[in-house]
Amino acid sequence: MAIPEEVINEIKYRNDIETVISQYVTLKRRGKNLVGLCPFHNEKTPSFTIYPENGSFYCFGCGAGGDVITFIGLTENLDYIESVKLLAEKSGVVLPHDGYDNSMQNLKNTVYDINRETAKFFHAYLMSEDGKWALDYLLNRGLSIKTIKHFGLGAAPDSWDMLINHLKSKGYTLSQMYTANVVGKSDRGGYYDRFRKRVMFPIINIRGNVVAFSGRAMPENEKKGGKYVNTADTPVFKKSENLFGINFAKNHCSEQLILVEGNLDVISLHQAGFCNVVAPLGTAFTSEQANLISRYTKEIVLMLDADAAGQKAIKRASSILENSGLSVKVVVIPDGKDPDEYIRKNGADRFRGLLNGAVSDIEYKLLTAANGISLESDDGKIKYLGLAAEIIAGTDDVMTRDIYIGRLSEKYGVSRTALTSKVEDLRKKNRRIKQKQEIGNIIHPKFTKDDVNPERRNSVKATAAEETLIAVLLQHPDFYSYAKEKLPQDKLVTSLNKRIYGIICETLDEGRNLDISVFAQKLLPSEVGYLVSLQNSDKAGNNPKTVLKDCIEVILKENMLLNCSQPKDLSVEDWATKLQDIINNKKAD
Repeated sequence: MAIPEEVINEIKYRNDIETVISQYVTLKRRGKNLVGLCPFHNEKTPSFTIYPENGSFYCFGCGAGGDVITFIGLTENLDYIESVKLLAEKSGVVLPHDGYDNSMQNLKNTVYDINRETAKFFHAYLMSEDGKWALDYLLNRGLSIKTIKHFGLGAAPDSWDMLINHLKSKGYTLSQMYTANVVGKSDRGGYYDRFRKRVMFPIINIRGNVVAFSGRAMPENEKKGGKYVNTADTPVFKKSENLFGINFAKNHCSEQLILVEGNLDVISLHQAGFCNVVAPLGTAFTSEQANLISRYTKEIVLMLDADAAGQKAIKRASSILENSGLSVKVVVIPDGKDPDEYIRKNGADRFRGLLNGAVSDIEYKLLTAANGISLESDDGKIKYLGLAAEIIAGTDDVMTRDIYIGRLSEKYGVSRTALTSKVEDLRKKNRRIKQKQEIGNIIHPKFTKDDVNPERRNSVKATAAEETLIAVLLQHPDFYSYAKEKLPQDKLVTSLNKRIYGIICETLDEGRNLDISVFAQKLLPSEVGYLVSLQNSDKAGNNPKTVLKDCIEVILKENMLLNCSQPKDLSVEDWATKLQDIINNKKAD
């Protein structure tokens, strides 16, 4: 049973969509709506739109859409019930204790419990005599016992079933352990401890829950099973949306946050007093991680490894952070060292000096653009200045452009006018490309309707009519009785639209309003976005009753044609009757 409608309405009333979303997205008013850069995908041109009139949002770039409850779910990686609970708690709404399905929440709670018990098991093993090999490794890396306990570090025994047996003794089933991804399953169906003979780093989210683990092999075993083994995605964990150390760093990074590459980099810097440090989790930096960081700080310093892979990672992270609203700086560590190695060898004061010497993102790009180019020759200078002009053209700040144009002009003996002209030409070109992309994203969103409703390809005409029908009913539910009389649910062609039409019929038959929350409890997030795009479209036109009538006629005809396209399933008499109906309808047209 769903949460009572009046409770949902009260939660949404107390959590105004504009107020809630403005805590995550910088919004600008555009007519009666608001727009901003989408928090769910990386974009340069705002395509994320809020419709205060009906309390919904939709992104024309990625297709995300819904109401304030859906938004919180997508942002905080929560299911529908969890999102309702979070907003209810924030706004003081008391939820009924029963009456809705909380099986997913119960599953997540079980996974959290298993992870917490597993972390305790690993830590206890590390501190035991049997775990001395792992403790010695961490101590030799310069970590103190206090730091080891602070981060809850542990060790996985060189065993196939010690963790399994421990968790069994606590009452957990193999199926639950497998869901938490702390055990694996062989091709023959047997279960085994997923982490073996590894130093273990528990991954803790911003709420303080252990959500996953990262296991580091001993140096002598790195080639056998990989240097790191990480928890796969589970009901409580998604690598691309979490950061190692964020549970501590969130309380120390209001002005600046440092992004490093590895877990040990984070721990070593925290131990030295730099508590505003985080790292990605065995994956490239993502836009979801950028969105998470932007909630807690004003400036991010990229301090990734100095090798080729690290420099490539800096460029990728820099590109993702371009539209995050954060100030971006870069530190290049001398002699190819990583942060952990540098601070152990040189100490906190030298590291602080390195941090104070961080250059702006644009300055770093200008420095690295010269790599491999001979600046002694005229050809080399021309090539470099061309690359530099492209970099400068990428910033919208006029003062920044002026400063760097002046510096390059003076340093390389080229006229300021020529360089400014080159930069402005490139900016015009970039604007044309952006405008083209913006139009393309609106006409053909990256998250297309075909992705959500793949049956559209089989019957474009019927699907278009179904979408318009749904749009009309969402905007004008008073026409429902006419639609119900003329169009049975089973006459719709595509299964998705048939389901949506069924929810509309069921909701209105029960005398309830067509609120987005009704659909959010029964559809996938991508399908909710699809629905919101229809709700806020202009498909209904100025004469919705006529549009509705036309849509119904098209759907009925297309349904008949589709059924008649397979005559082998019909008797001769039925086929003749169907054919005559089609002919009569064609004449009527």
